[in-house]
Amino acid sequence: MADYVIGDLQGCFSEFSTLLQRVDFNPSKDHLYLVGDIVARGPDSLACLDYIYQNQDSITITLGNHDLHMIACYYLNKPTNPKDKLSPIFNSHKLTYYIEYLQTQPLALYLKKYNSFISHAGLNPDWSIENALKYAQFAQSCYQSNNAKTFFEQMYKPHPVKWHNDLDDFEKFRYIVNYFTRMRFLTSNNQLELSAKGTTINNNELTPWFMHPNILNIKQDIIFGHWAALEGNTNHKCVHALDTGCVWGNSMTLMKLPSKQKIVEKSHLLSK
Repeated sequence: MADYVIGDLQGCFSEFSTLLQRVDFNPSKDHLYLVGDIVARGPDSLACLDYIYQNQDSITITLGNHDLHMIACYYLNKPTNPKDKLSPIFNSHKLTYYIEYLQTQPLALYLKKYNSFISHAGLNPDWSIENALKYAQFAQSCYQSNNAKTFFEQMYKPHPVKWHNDLDDFEKFRYIVNYFTRMRFLTSNNQLELSAKGTTINNNELTPWFMHPNILNIKQDIIFGHWAALEGNTNHKCVHALDTGCVWGNSMTLMKLPSKQKIVEKSHLLSK
């Protein structure tokens, strides 16, 4: 029995399946954790999603921004961006089953036996892992509820500047989702900056979330994706960036648990 984590798939099924072959992944006894953004931009999001769906008892996803956006497009009957290449999923007779399955998946999880926290974008430095899991459960209850459509409508409104008890449920949902799925930089007054997407270089007024003192002193491992520009580097032994930009022609990364050994598969896109 073995446990693995893989970074953002973004529809790169060839690299995904090759990594699974390289570690001899066996769904009958192994478990795979995916950090989210399993769909969008790559050549075969349908194959990625269908493989996961067929092996759902052996796979857990922490949903990413692209995954939530796809679910929102379904609920709101919004056309998808052609660049996301999601038409095969939306034309599939299994579409409803795929959406219902994705809604069962969490925003974050904690693997006690590995002392590891996993989410798509990381951990808000203001949150303990215990509180982060509570917030993730709240957001999950929102996108699983009978009112899910309204929550997805509200997801695209401006980000609340600060968390306070007077926020309504829609604002709390939006605040939580943005930290779990879109976070990269924090401003000097410790607020979420959503427009910057580059590396940590030349951003003197912004701080990567994992360089906040609360994260620098953390004892648990944090495993995340989302930030391809990092190229897997955080310079923090407990913070593991697994999005290595496969869909942009770089690579896809698998990490073995508990050893944290990484196996890298170069993108196949440029060889086709």
